[in-house]
Amino acid sequence: MDVSVVAKAEPKQAPGSDIEIARAATLRPIREIGGALGIPEDALYQFGPHIAKVQLNRMDDLAGQTDGKLILVTAITPTPAGEGKTTTTVGLGDGLNRIGKKAAICLREPSLGPCFGMKGGAAGGGYAQVVPMENINLHFTGDFHAIGSAHNLLSALIDNHIHWGNELGIDARRITWKRVMDMNDRALRDITVGMGGVGNGFPRQDGFDITVASEVMAIFCLATDLEDLQKRLGRIIIGYTRDRKPVTAADLKAEGPMTALLRDALMPNLVQTLENNPAFIHGGPFANIAHGCNSVMATKTALKLADYVVTEAGFGADLGAEKFFDIKCRKAGLKPAAAVVVATVRALKMHGGVAKDALGDENVEAVRKGCENLGRHLRNVAQFGVPAVVAINRFTKDTDAEIAAIRDHCAQFGVEAHLCTHWADGGEGIEGLARKVVSLADHGDAQFRPLYPDEEPLWEKVRTIARTLYGADDIIADKAIRDRFGLYQEGGYGHFPICMAKTQYSFSTDGNLKGAPSHHVVPIREIRLAGGAEFLVVVCGEIMTMPGLPRVPAANTIRVNERGQIEGLF
Repeated sequence: MDVSVVAKAEPKQAPGSDIEIARAATLRPIREIGGALGIPEDALYQFGPHIAKVQLNRMDDLAGQTDGKLILVTAITPTPAGEGKTTTTVGLGDGLNRIGKKAAICLREPSLGPCFGMKGGAAGGGYAQVVPMENINLHFTGDFHAIGSAHNLLSALIDNHIHWGNELGIDARRITWKRVMDMNDRALRDITVGMGGVGNGFPRQDGFDITVASEVMAIFCLATDLEDLQKRLGRIIIGYTRDRKPVTAADLKAEGPMTALLRDALMPNLVQTLENNPAFIHGGPFANIAHGCNSVMATKTALKLADYVVTEAGFGADLGAEKFFDIKCRKAGLKPAAAVVVATVRALKMHGGVAKDALGDENVEAVRKGCENLGRHLRNVAQFGVPAVVAINRFTKDTDAEIAAIRDHCAQFGVEAHLCTHWADGGEGIEGLARKVVSLADHGDAQFRPLYPDEEPLWEKVRTIARTLYGADDIIADKAIRDRFGLYQEGGYGHFPICMAKTQYSFSTDGNLKGAPSHHVVPIREIRLAGGAEFLVVVCGEIMTMPGLPRVPAANTIRVNERGQIEGLF
């Protein structure tokens, strides 16, 4: 979940708010969108005229079809100036279809927390949106409710087991499984449950995470079918006994009913863009504590149905792209054909030391300095053997000299930079990038490889990421953390990939260090085992898994007008 404030590129002529643009769109019946992909109407489970789920048995029928080309959209290190990764993903899908290609996009589902908080929705913006945006940004098809219910069912079963005798010997002090809700609510981060007497169970400390930070969400997005989902859910470690033996969801017989709650949610969601092109929006794991990518189910389905599939990963390439490559692609056997790195002149100026209130003034030197950040991301993507192109998400105040500085810097890496105006012009404004992506995907020299092999020791995997991608000299941790690495290595988890949890605002663990800092050290504060998701979360610094609302939340301006229409959503 990208919690940075995303500024939107200014159009040549202001087209109105995102919700006004979305409401003015002419949507095609979802059966027609599915039909264009070869999905028969009886394989769609419809939520009204414009939203549907693709039934699981249809995906079984697609098994023998050839996969299309997978394109990742990632970005430079986020700044308050905004980059526009989701908007570019939507625009590129439209652009590919405009040049005659059969293309689909795959996005994460928005969380209610940021919708009512600071960031707003996650359906794109301007003339590069997925629609119906109100439904997508709010309850959609109820997937997040199902995921939250499955998670909290396990929470209830834990306390119920303890209440009725605690046969498994769960140590209430070592329960690691919190409760979740899909809303920003800082007051629930740390709570006490079981108060009020014997009939209410045993008092203990507990807390809430936001639903997108749940391991159930990560499992949901990595599962390949219902059977795989149930097995993964059973491997969730909920805590430990007094002699520190792990207790799993399977020990509580929880994986069956949790899967039942998730059965329908596992069907990928199909909607459309403003230009009536197909969009799969499914799942939405936190981009720090988890891998920040949409579901494997949706991606694999799209690859069977389209010749080109455009997807995104959360935050900058050092977090999002790395986890997409090292976790999602590794686990699902995906082989990306090309990558798009999104940048804006404004964001590069911030990396070059310009304050937010001065971003409207031309500053070519600051752009050049900020391009050090872009350059490192380009080098990092190249480490995975995936050819890249840069999308310059244009604002009206960007000058030709500033854009030329970006292009000159990219040329040093043998990478083209394409000017994109999809926010203002839709697919027409990104056709040049679309043609380059097709060229890279069809004729590029993609030799995808993860950053490290499965058999590399856990500690060395983290060190490889820090040194190779972050520009760090080394990693450090106290003895207790290093011992835990050893326990997981010896306990049979050494083949797991690493999920780094650190600030998204810097290559370092200090969010104030912009650009491309080098020769820093990455301190490891904590390591968490996600047994069902099958990765190890390495926490570097303070990571927020239950955000709070800002002083003036977006919720303050959202309302239903006299015509029954939602206003203020963005």
